[in-house]
Amino acid sequence: MSLSINNNSLSLNAQRSLRLHVAAQETLLTRLTGGTRIDKAADDPAGQAIAARMDSSMRGLSQAMRAISDGGSMLQVADGALANVIDSLQRLRELAVASGNGSYGSGDRAKLQQEAMEILNHINQVGAETQFNGETLFSQDRVSIGGEDEQKRAVLDGLKTGWLSASEKMVKDLFGLEADGVKLKVNLVSPGTPSGVLAWVAGSGPGKLDNLSLNIDMADFGSAATADGGSAPMYSDRIIAHEMAHAIMARTMNYANLPSWFREGSAELIHGADERVRSALAGADAATIVGGIGVSGGTYEYESAYVAARFLHQRLKDLGVEGGMKGLMQHLSRNQGATLSTALDAITGGKIASEADFLMEFGADGDEFLLNKMNLANRDTGAIGGLDADGGPEFDARSVVADAGDNNADDGLGGFVVEYPELGGHTGVRRVQVQAGDKAGDLIELQFGAINAAALGLAKLDMQRGAVALLHVDEALAYVNQQRVVAGASSNRLDLAAGALQAGSANMAAAKERIAGVDYAGAAAGLTRAQILQQAASAMLAQANSQPRAVLSLLR
Repeated sequence: MSLSINNNSLSLNAQRSLRLHVAAQETLLTRLTGGTRIDKAADDPAGQAIAARMDSSMRGLSQAMRAISDGGSMLQVADGALANVIDSLQRLRELAVASGNGSYGSGDRAKLQQEAMEILNHINQVGAETQFNGETLFSQDRVSIGGEDEQKRAVLDGLKTGWLSASEKMVKDLFGLEADGVKLKVNLVSPGTPSGVLAWVAGSGPGKLDNLSLNIDMADFGSAATADGGSAPMYSDRIIAHEMAHAIMARTMNYANLPSWFREGSAELIHGADERVRSALAGADAATIVGGIGVSGGTYEYESAYVAARFLHQRLKDLGVEGGMKGLMQHLSRNQGATLSTALDAITGGKIASEADFLMEFGADGDEFLLNKMNLANRDTGAIGGLDADGGPEFDARSVVADAGDNNADDGLGGFVVEYPELGGHTGVRRVQVQAGDKAGDLIELQFGAINAAALGLAKLDMQRGAVALLHVDEALAYVNQQRVVAGASSNRLDLAAGALQAGSANMAAAKERIAGVDYAGAAAGLTRAQILQQAASAMLAQANSQPRAVLSLLR
């Protein structure tokens, strides 16, 4: 090896090594003090990009968890308000039950109404003033859950709170008939029928009718806000009693084979039709009315059929048939193959051998019966079981059908499963979105329905009609309870989402640590090695720098 003073390669190599060891030591010190393996992009470009994305997600998840916490607090406020509204509705329900007490007069119910209005004002206040972070919580929509068609709702209220069940009881008590549990579909028909029929029962098949429906013509059907509905004398409950007689007869006997006059006359006999006959006599004589029997669609079809049914009821009682028309109905029910002729022959022992024999007798004696045996001057409607027909209590147009039945809407009827139409009553909903993740689509929607008297269908709550008031309060309670279910389910969902975010954030932090975190054991060992190598390089640099001095010894 030659000696030179122009180029000291040993020193240059030692310097290079020293710089590398110093740089390694600086890098390791930075990692150990910062706790991260990647201090700058050059340390690990790919790892730095992955770690940056993970850090962004972690920060987004952290913010989402705060949003979920706020959403949970919002739901707690809503649940507390809804619980308060339910307490208020429970008190309203107590008032509605109290209103049904027969010992209370109209003045007592007026006091109940005063308290009810104050409760409704409180409910309105809760719905309007419940806020979270300065924002009104519940929807302020006033569309009623009971639907906006007040006429249809009034009719359904009557059907559900007594018209159907009271009529069913009348047919059971007076005719001894009860249906067999089939479905009876209620249809509110608009704009009505060309013929102007108020209501009718439809079905299919010979013998017993299937697929029964009770159809109500909303163009003509009364909907007065009274227990009876409609207007005098043919109140709505009387019309329903007539149709329920048809429906029950249709399911208990060979209905399709019965003559039209018998079907219509029997249905009229249930609630009485003296008013119709009295009105008809103003324009026709008794013989004309009696002569209208069997003329379907004739001017006096219903009046004639009713007088014939009254005549037959009295004739059967005179012949010793227990219950008169009731005995005939029960025979038809027990003997599905029977016709009216065979049934009359059987229960009278041949004294009325056929329908034709009866009609001949009615044609001969019907006008005398109408004028002299039927009392058309008093208030009694002539219904079976009443004063005129059977010497029972006097039933006028309002009282002939009881204001309340045995069953309410929830219990249903004894012989039918009633299917009521939906009125489309859905009130407004306020929707609030909660960010439940770090992506744009990671949203959970919270829903807050309208809470006010109008939306709950209680704006016109009337304690004078306890049964209807109770029905509406129960509907409101069901709605508010459902709102609490929605709030509770949403709260549970937020809790699940928060748990998932916490687990995801923890796993992501661990993954990021594996990518960007420093291995302290390895880094500390590397630092010690770098320090030793730095010291060794420094010593060797001193040795390399002293080598050119050997040239001086050669020059001496």
